[in-house]
Amino acid sequence: MIQYYVNLCRLEFCVIIDMKKHLAIDLGASSGRGIIGTVSDGKLTLREIHRFSNDPVETDSGFYWDTLRLLFEIKAAILKCSLEEGGADTVGIDTWGVDYAYIDSKGSMMAPSYQYRDPRTGPMMDKVYGTVPYSELYSVTGIESMSFNSVFQIADDITRRPWLHNNAEKLLLTPDLLGYLLTGKTASEYTIASTTALMDAEKREFSHEILQKLGIRKDIFAPVVMPGNLLGKLTEKIDGETGHSGAVVVNVASHDTASATAAVPAEGKDFLFISSGTWSLMGIESDTPVINEISRKYSFTNEGAAFGKINVMKNIMGLWLIQESRRQWKREGKSYTFDEMSEAALSAEPFRSIINPDDPLFNMAGDMPGRIREYCQKTGQCVPETMGAVVRCIFESLSLRYRWTAEKLEELTGRKYDVINIVGGGTKDELLCTFTANGTGRRVVAGPVEATAIGNILVQAYASGEISGIEEGRAIVQNSFETKTYEPDRTLWNGWETAYARFLKLIEE
Repeated sequence: MIQYYVNLCRLEFCVIIDMKKHLAIDLGASSGRGIIGTVSDGKLTLREIHRFSNDPVETDSGFYWDTLRLLFEIKAAILKCSLEEGGADTVGIDTWGVDYAYIDSKGSMMAPSYQYRDPRTGPMMDKVYGTVPYSELYSVTGIESMSFNSVFQIADDITRRPWLHNNAEKLLLTPDLLGYLLTGKTASEYTIASTTALMDAEKREFSHEILQKLGIRKDIFAPVVMPGNLLGKLTEKIDGETGHSGAVVVNVASHDTASATAAVPAEGKDFLFISSGTWSLMGIESDTPVINEISRKYSFTNEGAAFGKINVMKNIMGLWLIQESRRQWKREGKSYTFDEMSEAALSAEPFRSIINPDDPLFNMAGDMPGRIREYCQKTGQCVPETMGAVVRCIFESLSLRYRWTAEKLEELTGRKYDVINIVGGGTKDELLCTFTANGTGRRVVAGPVEATAIGNILVQAYASGEISGIEEGRAIVQNSFETKTYEPDRTLWNGWETAYARFLKLIEE
């Protein structure tokens, strides 16, 4: 909004520009934040106004998200924005993928939303593939086979809880569900919908053929909308609770990976990205899906991205390995900071123990250091006994997995990628970034840390007419946030080469 002020005495005009305020609600697996952003003079300014814990609830019947608590915290963030910033013009929500809840005809949640690490879906993989073979499912959706994909969760519902699927008005994935609870409007945002393994990657809509074969109702999904869609204003009740800002909820790139990659400060098209957090999502940005025998062989996934792009990438077990190890040590009465863990790792013997980070042994919560020792013992390696040895094993193994992924992407696309852009929480760990440069033999550009919130806000700014698209958005990121560059140390290459040969044997067994 532009306001004009006239000084009648001196006949001077002053122009006061009210910058739009965009509130990013960024929900991770263990915490959430409300971050306010404004775009001005080619720069983006951020301020965190609310931070809260996201605590899944485990019961005898399963592992669930506390969705209504998340709604409470989102409303608290909007209210703080009203009190401290005069209110948000727009609100955007991003979350993890695949999870959802059912809404009945009166607009109420019919059951709690399962957490994707609940083990209920394992047996469903064979059931689904018995009806639609993986080769067929992948040829349509381009989505990597992972036990927690929505397709397997829904198959479990149809098998064990048919009353939900049969009687629901709509099935809404987590960010769409929260957007509905704020506005009363339903939509299936494209990037989050792509994580279901039910979307036709070429047509960018739910595959009616796949749904029919699996007995999934076609009408249970809301219409697909693209990032930048204006979902609607806050309901009158919620607007009143949160300061009467009149905020509009925008469908951002609501899968957190899609928001993060929108904020990669890369120039040109030939770059690798790693969105580094609980998961490491490593890949390339493409205008079209890449679905062929090579991509299926190496289990690359094609997920929706912002501004009409596709993220062709690999899901790699990321900082989850560190986070779960730290939680286990805390349970044992040993509280370590991340800096202490990195320092201990740096002092540990290099390449003593190597794991495949994506081995199913490491999927579930629990004693991660114990599982790493079990893996090393089973594979005939030295067993890491100290905290530093475990952390070094994790970081070196992740770096080797990154090299494998980079090489397979080059094989898949026929292009050479000399630079890896790392965004997200992992950029704060200099040892991991150093190992990634040394282990892959590629330059690493790390930053920004708050990539997911930044990408979320960029799409809100796009929806508000403040930026024209991804090129302008990335230029703003480059102008606004510092990055750090790590060059590979070639004097260490022989050690990494020997370790990589060992790693290849592990993943081929």
